[in-house]
Formats: sequence, structure tokens, C-alpha cells
Amino acid sequence: MGKAPNETLRIVDANLNRIGEGLRVLEEVARLVLDDAALAQPLKNMRHEMVRVGEKMSPQLLGARDAAGDVGADMAVPGEGSQRDIPQTVVANARRVQESLRVVEEFAKLSGLGLDPEKFKKARFTLYTIEKDLLGRLLRQDKIKRLRGLYVIVDTAALGGRGHVEVAGQAIRGGARVIQLRDKSLGKKGLLAAARAMKNLCAENDVLFIVNDYLDIALAVEADGLHVGQGDLPVKVARRLLPIDKILGGSASTVAEAAAAQTEGADYIAVGAMYPTPSKTEARVVGPARLKQVRQAVNLPLVAIGGINHENLGRVLAAGADAVAVISAVLGAEDVEAASRCLVERMESRDGQSG
Repeated sequence: MGKAPNETLRIVDANLNRIGEGLRVLEEVARLVLDDAALAQPLKNMRHEMVRVGEKMSPQLLGARDAAGDVGADMAVPGEGSQRDIPQTVVANARRVQESLRVVEEFAKLSGLGLDPEKFKKARFTLYTIEKDLLGRLLRQDKIKRLRGLYVIVDTAALGGRGHVEVAGQAIRGGARVIQLRDKSLGKKGLLAAARAMKNLCAENDVLFIVNDYLDIALAVEADGLHVGQGDLPVKVARRLLPIDKILGGSASTVAEAAAAQTEGADYIAVGAMYPTPSKTEARVVGPARLKQVRQAVNLPLVAIGGINHENLGRVLAAGADAVAVISAVLGAEDVEAASRCLVERMESRDGQSG
């Protein structure tokens, strides 16, 4: 096998450097912006693998390097230096790495280099998936951060003849920060109309709107997200079908279910039932102790659900809940706004935080 010419070595050297630099940018975003080890680790692994390739060829690559004589060093592209946000930075650096991986892949096919082109091809396709996951997390980050406080589930069965929008509006005036539409009785046409009106109401009040179970309804009204239970559409499938900027919640009653939901792409996890609840009599009661266990196992926002009221709210918050989901505690009250406000004030008070 002959020695690779300096021109080829210069190309490989320049592109290995671009790969390492771009991967480091992506890794820092995953690690320090998103605090997501599951995304940071494969980027770190890929970066170190590319570093090892460079180290093995270091004498040849450094010997061929001629940064001062690179005619492309001073080339500029219009708009290249303009300001951009973090998602745009991710896209730019992912493209940079993917392009450089393709360059090295092609030149690895030449004799004299001793490189395996399949290694770079595999890395390129792996990065396509990582880029989508990383960008999706960034685009959903604002919604994920807003998953705090009172999460009111507007269940058709608990409305008692009142309208969906009427009750949702009262809960929002009482301080609810997330509204979920849950229904097991309306036809899709009626449900679509209710969902559309609730989505508009939530958008006007800067409140998250989540649809329970029905992916088609969530897509049709452009809801902020979808929530699925253990018996519904699997989290992995729902994540693939939802737009990249929509959040996805999954229900869990065990640590294993919560960990699986996180791995499969959930943005938050509803843990319960905390206590017996008239809204779901068949629900398995796991209590705040289970919430605490889940808190230690996953790094996603946790929504406590099931039988929560102003009396037991403090214990649930102390166990690690970021938000509390209620039906009966609010919809079962004569004054929905006052009941919501009572819970919100309890959550915001020092007494509520300490339990």
C-alpha cells in the first residue's frame, strides 16, 4: 500500500478537525443547555472515536498540514458571521460534521490512508438521528419549562353539563398553567370542536394545552402536546408521529415504566395514582413514595396525579412533583376558579412546599 499524498492528508486533517470541533459544540449544548446525558454521551463517544483516528495518523497529518497556505482560510460567505440562536447553531454544526464525515468517508476509499469508510458512514447516519433528537429537545424546551404548577384535566365525564371552554377558562383564571382535554364519550367531531376552542383559549392566556390519548385531535388543533397512558399509543410511536416541537407526556406507576418513557422520548411523566380517586377508581395507588423513587431515576419534569387535594398537596410536592394534575379537586367544586386558586396558593406558599 502506497503512501497517501500530502494533498489527501491535508483534506483528511482539515475534516477531522471540523468533525471534532462541531461535535464538541453539539455535546456542550446537550450537556450544559439541556442537561441531557443521554444525548451528550453518544456525541462524546463519537468525538473521542474521531480523536483516536486522528491520533493514529497524527505524524502524517501534522506533517502535511499547511494552515498558512490554505487558500480557503480567508474565504467568506455572505451571512456566515450573522447572529443566530442555539437551534440554528445546532443545525449549522450538525451539517458541518455530517459534511466532513462524508468527505473523510469518500477519501478513506483511496489507497494509502488505511481508513475504514464504513466507520464514517455509520457515524454520519448516527448523527442524523442525534441531530433530530437534539433539535427537538431545544424546540420543546420552553414548553417543558412551563410544565410547572397546577395542571387541570378537563374530563368530559366530570363536567356535569358545563362546557369545556367555560370550565377551562375558570381554571385558568384561578391560576392553572396547563390544561389537558380528556374524553372517552364524545364523538370525534364534537371533541375536535371542543379541542379547537380550548386551544385558542389557552394560547390567548399563555397556558399549555395538552390532548389526552388522541393523536389525531392533537395534530388537528396544533395542541402544545399529547399525553398517553400505558394502554394508549406507545410513547416511542407517538414521539415519531408528533411534530418535533410538540411535547409528549407518558403515564407511569412504576420506576421501570417511567425510565422506559424517558428512553422512548417522553418530555414529562405523570406518576400516579398518588391517592384513591373518584375519577379513576381502577387506578393503582402508589403514593408519594413512588414519586420520590421516580424522581431519583429520571431527569424529566414529573406531574403527580390521582386524588390530590389541598390537604395532601404538600406531601406530593415534597416527594418531587414539578406539577400536580387534578380533576375532582377542581371540577368537583361549585366554584372552579376558587378551587383552582386555593390549590395554586397552597403550592406557592411555604406551608405547601414543606408539606
